[in-house]
Amino acid sequence: MLGAALPAGALGAAGGGPGPLPAAAVVGAAWPLIAALRGRYAAQEAGESGAVLPVFRDWLAMLGLLAAVCVTVRLEVSAGTWLPALLPCLALTAAHRGLAHRRTLARRRQARGLRRVLVVGEAGAADGLTARMGARTDDEYVVVGGCVPGGFERPEDAADAEGAVDTATVLERAAELGADTVFVVPGRWTTGEGLRRLARTLHDDGRSLAVVPGLVDVSRRRLRLTRAAGMTVLHVEPAPRRGLPVLLKRITDRVGALLLTAVLSPVLLGVAAAVRLSSPGPVIYRQLRVGQGRRPFPMWKFRTMVEAADRMRPALEAANEHDGAMFKIREDPRVTPLGRFLRRYSLDELPQLFNVLAGHMSLVGPRPPLPEEVERYDDTELRRLSVKPGITGLWQVSGRSDLSWDETVALDLRYVDNWSYAGDVGILARTFRAVVSARGAY
Repeated sequence: MLGAALPAGALGAAGGGPGPLPAAAVVGAAWPLIAALRGRYAAQEAGESGAVLPVFRDWLAMLGLLAAVCVTVRLEVSAGTWLPALLPCLALTAAHRGLAHRRTLARRRQARGLRRVLVVGEAGAADGLTARMGARTDDEYVVVGGCVPGGFERPEDAADAEGAVDTATVLERAAELGADTVFVVPGRWTTGEGLRRLARTLHDDGRSLAVVPGLVDVSRRRLRLTRAAGMTVLHVEPAPRRGLPVLLKRITDRVGALLLTAVLSPVLLGVAAAVRLSSPGPVIYRQLRVGQGRRPFPMWKFRTMVEAADRMRPALEAANEHDGAMFKIREDPRVTPLGRFLRRYSLDELPQLFNVLAGHMSLVGPRPPLPEEVERYDDTELRRLSVKPGITGLWQVSGRSDLSWDETVALDLRYVDNWSYAGDVGILARTFRAVVSARGAY
């Protein structure tokens, strides 16, 4: 509120439209009002995401609200004067949201602020869910126990024995373990009437019910709830492959690569000179990679290895430290001293901006694989090639070479299946921190 009210009041005092008090009051009230109307203060929203895009959308909504107020009271204001005064609340709120998100994650890693979960489901499915949740420390849920439906007794009024749920047993178990949430893993034993009876019983006792559909790595924006014959139907939408978001991505790629090339041209020239002087061989290393639709393309990098590096690789295959189809050695003898520095801070990747301008790559996408890696792909791994490879991506901002092959594939498939323009913006914002930290770069 202060970030919105104080600059507006200061501009009003300087004679930029309404008086200082009315300006501060209207703008200071509009900002939290927009946040409240858009559910930013809800318990499930607070601290859940450090994304900047929701804050920016709220800010645009506030501009619309203030414009409507000005039209209603017939007040003429200069947009060029007032827009800068409304920027501090955007910056402060985005920074606060990021800090709150990191604080929330830190609390959860310390086992604080968690919701205690009782899992109800058949043994195999419940064990799988429990193991998956136990491997994560960034969720708000912690499993404290479970109920196996096979041990439930059939209620006298249940029409289907397999669909019967002994709600008293679930309630007793939840109270015993202090669980405030019950996760139900659907199976042969579940029916609509049984779940409704269980929900009523839990809600009356102040506990919540959640049904786990078994979907993995599906973003929330791809889910849509509809009704059919009185039932709730969960639709899983595909990631956009055409339309305005894809057009925005193409424009961002070309314009962003052009601007970055212009801004970083001194760095590009400096690195090129350093590579030329540090060791014999070409400045640019041209390597065949596989892009979208399995189309090969030449990928350009600053050379970080000795000139005969490719011929030396067969002798080093036994020293490969990476599983799966990738080849990585932490102390690769082929890498030059300057090359280690360039790789540490990803400076060797800068020539790939020209790949983006040529249409081979995108700013954000999966890691472009080598042809021999693609030959070993299965059908699932080939899905990584359904979009353009990128200079940066989830792999690069999540640990890079420190990740296993399965983790790398999972991250790339998560990107492919859940792609959105907003997600690309978030990855670009995280790239700077990943480059500075240099974690997993070798």
